[in-house]
Amino acid sequence: MTDTTEGTRLRADAQRNLERIVAAAHEVFAEHGPDVPMEEIARAAGVGVGTLYRRFPDRESLIRAVGINAFQRVLDNTRTIIRDNSDPWRALTAMALSTADLQVALQLSMLSPRARVIITRDPETGKIRDELMDILDSLVDAAQRNGSMRTDVSSRDVAVLLSLVRRGLHGLPEDLMRSAPPRFLTIMLDGLRAGADTPLPGRPVTQADLDFLRRSDQATG
Repeated sequence: MTDTTEGTRLRADAQRNLERIVAAAHEVFAEHGPDVPMEEIARAAGVGVGTLYRRFPDRESLIRAVGINAFQRVLDNTRTIIRDNSDPWRALTAMALSTADLQVALQLSMLSPRARVIITRDPETGKIRDELMDILDSLVDAAQRNGSMRTDVSSRDVAVLLSLVRRGLHGLPEDLMRSAPPRFLTIMLDGLRAGADTPLPGRPVTQADLDFLRRSDQATG
């Protein structure tokens, strides 16, 4: 085997290991959040801990890689949903009910203060996240204008609600663990429909509120 062939094989092996690690971390983060031991991620990927640390020398670099991967997949899926659904309420519902990729994106951007700081500081992830929020703004605005969604909620209310429902319910029987997120998301979506006439206490969540949360994370991180 020539040196060139050997080098090509080693690069291909390294790329496969990187992809396996990111895919495994994606699944582990979706279920348990981003603070699980690195050894558990290596075990899930089927690689040694040394291999994991050669590709990702610290947790921050792994969170950043998983974040970029998850946000991009959510963005691609959302674009497909909008292309296939001209009705904004139907598109919003399909987006909310999408599964693992959205779960990871919310775990990293809303539920983990440590990961939120990392994601906020990363310009590539931030660009994708901002585009997703622009899409959510548009969907909520369009659904409210066509009369399918109540008008006293904001798109940031929807983002926070999604993060709360997607937080997960650990310790339940396995069948409930699988069915709980779509069940509770459906209940949440029914509450967002136009025609719900129970007055809402407080005020809508704004982008300034979410920015305040991120600044608080950075100050304590």
